Amino acid sequence: MDTILQLLLNGLAVGCIYGLVALGFVLIYKATELVNFAQGDLLMLGAFTCYMFVVWYGLGYWAAFALAIAIVALFGAALDATVLRRVIGQPQFAVVMLTIGLGAIFRSFASITWGSEIYTLPTPFSARATRLGGVTVSHEYVSIIVGTVVLCAALYAFFTYTRVGVAMQAASQNQLAAYYMGIPVKRMFSLIWAISAGVAAIAGVLLAPVSLIDINLGFIGLKAFAAAVLGGFGSIPGALVGGLTIGLIELFAGAYLPHGVKDVAAYVVLLVVLAVRPQGIFGAVGRKKV
Repeated sequence: MDTILQLLLNGLAVGCIYGLVALGFVLIYKATELVNFAQGDLLMLGAFTCYMFVVWYGLGYWAAFALAIAIVALFGAALDATVLRRVIGQPQFAVVMLTIGLGAIFRSFASITWGSEIYTLPTPFSARATRLGGVTVSHEYVSIIVGTVVLCAALYAFFTYTRVGVAMQAASQNQLAAYYMGIPVKRMFSLIWAISAGVAAIAGVLLAPVSLIDINLGFIGLKAFAAAVLGGFGSIPGALVGGLTIGLIELFAGAYLPHGVKDVAAYVVLLVVLAVRPQGIFGAVGRKKV
């Protein structure tokens, strides 16, 4: 039982990271119908930026955390305004190739700026744990879970109770109607990209103490994409549920199934779910009348 509880705690923490990155995929897709395959690399840039402020410049962890979020969020908004807005309406293949190319550019930039070494981000939670019965509760894993809950609550409040949040929802649901109602749709899209990039940066900083930081950290975005598809590619709750599901599957598969199954178990479950329910767990079925 202690082993199961330990795996459950660790799986929830890893799943929270997948869920946060998947949330970024969903936010952008709901607003612009673009799939951003560079989302994982924005996570990597957020982790490196926080590391730079903490280790290179001696800034406090929380101040560096806030600066990393702000810088990556602004970068996301600028990316939308200068590059990605111009491919809206183009074939999906062109958008996919563009975002994959952007991800490669981000990794090259990180390699030039920070090198190809593996770094450790010191945090207030590093090497600290609490023993509860037979379960070791790592403060780093707890910080991931608590940070995810707080962020999701803040996003829910923002989209539900603020004028800007409601305007962003309107722009994502019907761009033309929102434009006629006086909502600056392009500005809303840039804000959505900023929020998505900021969420990725938060995920990167929370993940950094657990998995370390290197230029390949962004490949976690592939599993997060699978989480978004599993939950329903357009459902915000589905992104979080999909992330938690894949995180738990990975941890339990690694513990109880043969070596190597851990890396493919989540994708096998994804294929099974899509075979039964193609729109994902929380996805809506779209129908068109012709």
